[in-house]
Formats: sequence, C-alpha cells, structure tokens
Amino acid sequence: MSAALTLTPASPAQAGPAGPAAPAGPGGPGGPPKAPGQCSTDPDAHLGAVPAPEQFFGFPLGKGQPRVLTTEEIGKYVEAVGGASDRVVTGTVAHSVTGQDLPYAIVSDSHNMVPGQLKKIADQIRSLRDPRSLRADKAARIAEDSPAVVWIAGNVHGGEKSGADAALKTLYELASGLSCDVAKRNDNLVTVIMPTQNPDGRDASRRTNEYGFDLNRDWFARTQPETDGKLEMLRRYPPQVFVDAHEMGGRQYFFPPNADPIHHEIADQPVNWINRIGAANAAGFGYNGACGDAVTTECYFNYATYDLFYMGYGDSVPTTGFGAAGMTFEKGSSSAVEDRVQQQFNTQWATTGWAADNRREVLKGYYSIWQTALAEGATGALEPNEVVQPANTVRFQVPDITIRSYFLLPDRQLGDVRRLVERLRRMDVEVYRVKKPVKVPSARVFGGRTASDVTVPEGAYWIPMDQPQKHWIQAVIGEDPYVPFPYFYDVSSWSNPLLAGVDTISTGDKLSPKADLVKDIDGGVASPAPRGGSYSYPMDSAAASELTFRLLGAGVPLTRDARTGVVSLPATAMNRGELDKLARSLGVTVDGGAAPVSGAALRTPDAGLFAGTGVSTTSGSYGEARYVLGDRWGLDLKPVTTADVNDNTPAFTERTVLLVPDGSSANGGLTAQGLANLKQWVAAGGTYVGLRNEGTRVARAAGLTSTTEKAKPTGYQVIGSHFRVDVAQDSPVSLGRPAEDFQFNNGDPILNPSQTGANVLTYPSDDTFWSNGYTVGSEALKGTASLVDEPTGAGHAVLFAYNPLFRAYNENGIHLLANALLYPAGAPQSLAKQRTAAAPDALRSAAATAQEPPNLGGEWRPIVIQVADADLARTQAVVERYTDTALTASADGSSYVTIPNPEGLPADEHPFVRDLVRDLGAAGIPLRSVVA
Repeated sequence: MSAALTLTPASPAQAGPAGPAAPAGPGGPGGPPKAPGQCSTDPDAHLGAVPAPEQFFGFPLGKGQPRVLTTEEIGKYVEAVGGASDRVVTGTVAHSVTGQDLPYAIVSDSHNMVPGQLKKIADQIRSLRDPRSLRADKAARIAEDSPAVVWIAGNVHGGEKSGADAALKTLYELASGLSCDVAKRNDNLVTVIMPTQNPDGRDASRRTNEYGFDLNRDWFARTQPETDGKLEMLRRYPPQVFVDAHEMGGRQYFFPPNADPIHHEIADQPVNWINRIGAANAAGFGYNGACGDAVTTECYFNYATYDLFYMGYGDSVPTTGFGAAGMTFEKGSSSAVEDRVQQQFNTQWATTGWAADNRREVLKGYYSIWQTALAEGATGALEPNEVVQPANTVRFQVPDITIRSYFLLPDRQLGDVRRLVERLRRMDVEVYRVKKPVKVPSARVFGGRTASDVTVPEGAYWIPMDQPQKHWIQAVIGEDPYVPFPYFYDVSSWSNPLLAGVDTISTGDKLSPKADLVKDIDGGVASPAPRGGSYSYPMDSAAASELTFRLLGAGVPLTRDARTGVVSLPATAMNRGELDKLARSLGVTVDGGAAPVSGAALRTPDAGLFAGTGVSTTSGSYGEARYVLGDRWGLDLKPVTTADVNDNTPAFTERTVLLVPDGSSANGGLTAQGLANLKQWVAAGGTYVGLRNEGTRVARAAGLTSTTEKAKPTGYQVIGSHFRVDVAQDSPVSLGRPAEDFQFNNGDPILNPSQTGANVLTYPSDDTFWSNGYTVGSEALKGTASLVDEPTGAGHAVLFAYNPLFRAYNENGIHLLANALLYPAGAPQSLAKQRTAAAPDALRSAAATAQEPPNLGGEWRPIVIQVADADLARTQAVVERYTDTALTASADGSSYVTIPNPEGLPADEHPFVRDLVRDLGAAGIPLRSVVA
C-alpha cells in the first residue's frame, strides 16, 4: 500500500463542462486523434438530439435544481438518453426485491459502442486480470490501445439521493457534450453509470432495501438481488475506478484518502490511485462556485470516518476483488439539493478526468496487480499491515505466517461448504475438488490451532493461493483480518468459513493435490430410491435447513431422526428430477435407499414475527427474518404486535412459534398481563425464539428463563468477532452441530448460564477459549451462555444472546434457528430437573426482577473513545462541547468515554461524533481506539 497523500485546496478554475480550464489536446491522451474541429472548445456545446435535463425534467440538475428526482424519472431519463445517443447503451443491472429495474447506462465514444467493440473492450480488460494467459507484451498493447473502465454508482442507501441525480448529469455530459474535455473522457474511458442501487429504499426515503438490508454491507455475501446482479455486471465490465456516491450528516463533503484501518490485502496500485484521485477532487471541487466563492478545507474532509477494511462495502470490494480504485464519496445531507447534486457531479467529473488522463498508467498497473497476486500466492506471502493517515502508526501487524492453500473439509455441513465454494467461484476464484486424499505436513486449523500430518480426504475443496484472486481469497477466507489500527466503522471479522462453521485448514506447504476444477455446484440426488424406500439427507447446515422448509412448503412429508438429525422422505413423495434440481441448487446431497422413512414427523411452523416496542420493522433482525424465513424458506410469517400479546388475540395465540427480533426495549411494551399471556402460551406448547437484546430480555421479564445479564467490564469491546463455543448435545436445538463450534458476537449481551434449562452454546472457561477480530476484555465471556433452551410446561423458550440472522450470512446461526423453529412437540422436559434442585419458577422469577445492565447501544453499540488516563481531562473538555450525557470509566491505564447511542446510529449519521473525533485530533489527544 502506498504512502499517505495530504490534500490541499486549489483554485476554483478547474476542468469541467462548465469550468474555464483549457481542454486537453485533441482526443486526449491515448485516444484516437481528432480531426481539427471535431471537438469544441465551447464547454456548453451539446448534441441537440440528446434530451437535456432542463428539457426532460423542466429544471437543471445541479445548480438551480429544486428537488431530487423520483425513481421513475431516473429510469425514463436513462432510457431516453440511451435512445438518442450513439455513445450510449442501456439496460437493467438487476431487479429490486419489489421487482423494480436497476437501470444502467454505458457511455463512451461511438466507435467503442459499435456492435462487438464494447464486448471486445470488456474481454481485453478481463484478460488483464490473468497474467498466466496474457503475455506482458500483449498486456502493454491493451494498455496502450484500450479504454479503461470507470463505474459511477449512486444511492445504495435509499435516502441518500444526490449521487443518483449527479450521475444523470454526468451521463448527459458524456452522452451529448461536444467539448474536447468530454471527448477526452469518451476516447479514454468506458463509463458504466448505475444511478440508483436501491430503488425501493429511494422510493421510501429509507436507508435499507425492502427487506431492511443495508446494501452497503452485503457485497461479499450478495444475499440481496440488488447486490447480486450488480456484482455479476462488475464481472462483465471489471472497473479500474469505482465511485460509490453517498450522503451523510452535516454539510461537508468526504472523498478519500480514507480513514484507517485499511485491509492489508488491498494492493498498492489502487491505494495510490485512490489518493491521487482525492487530490484531483480537491483541485476540481470548487469550480463553478460549488463550494461558495472561495474553496476552503471546510468544504470537504479526508482521512476520517470512512475506512477501507470490511469486505462488504462498495469501495473495499471493488478494490480488493476487482483491483479498482474503489471510493466512497459522501455529501452532507443538510445542504440544499442543488449543492448536493452539483458537488457530487464535481467529484464524478474530476474522477473521470483523472482516469482519462492516466488511462495508460492505470491499465499497466492493473495488470501488475494480478502479477503480484500470483507471485505472492506462489510463495504464500501475505501483504503486511500499513496505515494511510499521516498521524497513525500500525498498532497490530499481520503475523509472520505462510499460506499457500486453504482446504474446506467435507466431513459435515456439506451444503454450506458448497455454497461457500459457489460464493468464491462467483468472484472468479478457482476452487478444486480433491480426487485423492492428500497429507498436509503442517496445518493451521481454524480456531487458532495447529496440527501435523493432517489427511485431507477425497471430496474436500482446495483453494490454492497461486491464482489471480489471491487478495480476495485471503480477505474473505482468512481466519482473521488482522486489523492494523483500532478504529471501527463496522465489524472486525467476517471469515466466511467461521460464519458457516465449516472445518477449514490452511497451510504453507507446497502441495500438488490430485484435484479437478469445480465448474458447477455439487449436490442433488446421488442415488435413486426404490419404491417403498426413501430419500434422506443430514439437516446439519443452513443449506439443508432451507431444503427442509422448502420441501415442507411444497407439501412433502418429512421425518427427522432425533439422534442423528437426518431428514427423510418417502421415495414416492416427490418427483426425483424435481428433488434433484432443488437439492442441487442448494448444494445438498440426497441419498436414496431401500429403508423406509424414520424419525418423528416434521411440521411447518405457524410462525409469528413480533413487532413490539423497540423493534425496527425496516431493518435489523426483523427484516432479516422476513428475508431468511419468508423469502428463502417460504414461511408465511404473520405479524404479532404488542397489543396482540397483551390482549391474547388469535393473531398471537394461534401461532406455534413466536420470533422476537432484536430491539432496544426490555419488555417489548408488554404489560404485566401480556407477559403472563406469553408465559401461558409457552407453557401450553408454544416455542418462543428470542434474539439478542430484546429477545432475551422479554423472555426474562415473562419469567421464561433464569438467565441474567452480566455487566460488561470497563473497556470491554467485542467488535463483530468470532468465538469458539462448546455445544451441549442434549437439546434438539443443537441437533446436527459439532461438539465445538464458532459463533459471531457483535457486542452482544453477556448471559449468565441458565439454571433451569440447557445451555446449548457456552463460551469455554479453559484454555480452549479463542476469538479473532478485535476484542478487549473478552475474557468476561468465559463460562457464559450464548444460546439457551428453556423448557416451560409443554413449550420452550430458545434464547440467542447473539443475532443468528445477522446480515443473512451467519450460516451456522441460521441452522440453529431452523432447529429452534422445528422444535419437536412433546420433547423431554428433563432438562430443568438435571440443572436445578430449586423450583424453576422461583429462579426465573428472581431473574425477572434482577436489574438489567444499562443498554447504551440500542440495536448496535454506543460510541466509545479510549484515551490514556493522563489525557482524560482534556478529552472531557472537548466532549462537553457536544454532550453532557457521556459516561467515563478507567481501567488498566486507559480511560473510556462512552456516549449513549440509543438509535444505534453509525458515525456518519450521528449528529456530532465525527466532529468530536476531529476536534480531539485537533487538540492533539492521541486516541487509543474509537468504536463509532
């Protein structure tokens, strides 16, 4: 990664369609020479056939714009420009959850858009990503002759609208402008414009999509249709520059250089380009008076708030997975519409100008990215940690380890293993299926262990690092992201094998396994079943859980063995071809045999989804439940309100399962009668499933559990990290899970173990305790419970201290949730007898009246700033300018200033945290960590 670059403001007289700067030479660098008079020195010259925004909308975009556009207007304008300009092709990237189009426009010089030429350009750019099959001399010719690919995407957060409007202004200029400034861009670039990535959210002025997902956290998992279609198009037209245009609080504008941390596997070249584009944006930011009469550093900022670390962002994924200069641009939403759109356009125009000016260098560097990846992969070298902010130093380094291969083992959860393989393949990772057992002399076993002479069995999946996507492999498969600097805008771990609970090893050994390249997803019906026989599969994964619910939804009779977790169905219950197609799509192997079905019958749960006080129905685990349980599993989720439970209405009492999502209320708004109704419903045979804060607290208030919350010690920080957990095998909730597993913790409540039920998942108390990511004081979790199964009468309360639905990519949590929803009726009630000599009701009543720790973080987390004890007084003086509600505590030489954040706002949407952190830096106060 490259050294930091300090930005300074420049004169407003900069290049742009409305700016006075002199144009580049005819055709621009690298483009075909323009005959005299072919391009104009008049920046206002445009093709009359292409509809100008003023004609189409009745007002200009940018200066003078009175309002933002509607989603419908965006689509119609893209279509109109595409139909009027031979420089443009248009289409649909994907469809939203509600079925709306996500339109795109590709714009370049008309000679690049003739039939076959655009495909040729895209093929050439893709070829640069694999130096194994492209000689350096041919790559040099492509860099000399081919345009680079630039993407401009806006509105991934639905309420952040100005980037989309600005993208249409950029489209108009490129599609119709006659100036040499426009010609330079079109000769040297293919610009892909995706105005809105979230039409459903835009229509609702809501950050999230229709399922409540933040689409700027979904990139590596691509669970949502909007993300999935976008990534497929990125594979078709791989970018060298990617702009993701957002809005934030306040009036300023952010463009890179980024804040630390930056992921170590991001290549040097895109970081260099990002920083230089930042300088170009600073230079071009204020032309045409967009920042007032004089440009000052108060107009924009860099090196703050927005990092390049988590692999779910619209900047980090294009950068790591595609080698692009992936950038987040943020404009303060307090500014007027015209200023927001104009400034977004200014940065888009400056960025495309820089890319056009530096096309040859960028394409040469693009080829080098993949050369370096191959060389590092062959030697097993990981990139070191670095920082980009001038005042920062690396606090934590990447360990001195060598990784030449990863192996995903097939001993269990095969469906989730295969779906992980598909996720990798759909990012152009080469994955191989092992044909013959291979011995690994020195293995690192996920979970912080090592082993010698490990035999990897036939059927395992081998991911060699000696391939172009080495950076992406390490970024999403690696056991730990190795954060260099303790500032966190999001989580600190997203290791895909740990999320899925997949047994995984890495090694630095030089190996040549006998293996075949995977070309399609494995699974399906492996062998036929005779009439009178059955088909079966282990329900040991999220993938197998989905298959189970979809079969139940189709009316297929299923049984499940209470000891092995194997699900079976009669051979005649479903057409074999249909079963094969469905199972294969999910990566699940179904075996046929002569034995009849066995086990207890499974029934589709009649599930209610609680929408009580403190639960957001448009985000968080409520929306995730609608997606996973409703969309993927096909369950007919029925809303259950606080009033339904308080009044014991049929909307509540007729349900067999009640799922209570995470939220910020301790009782969900339930009255004493409502809590009694809830307890009575469980005792009559209902299954209560509670998630994280609100889900566990409502259960406690209703007397359904003897768990209590343990106060988090001063300085405690668990920033989205994975932990090893022990799994109790005597609950139906753990059926199909191993004795040791991994679970994701994101600052979740700490639960003291139940005395009246089964502690299904517990954090080890001994030296097997392990975590990755960034944690401080996590030893407080030792011996506590992460998942509890509490029997009450004929029913059960299943309590997750964490969110098993988190972003719909926590596959092992999703499997456990499926087990909870399929809890067998009449399951043994011996758990309470085994765990307490006292009356369960007395212990649960005592837990219900126990004082809860303060919930400062709401559904997310509070703002916590760590400084040295010696700097506390100065820190408090700065903090007091902003709030009088901050709490202070000290431990081990550090002081922690905690700012309540009951709405769970991220740093850029919080009313003052970004300015507070800036002022602390200006005061010369070293920050040991910031969780914001």
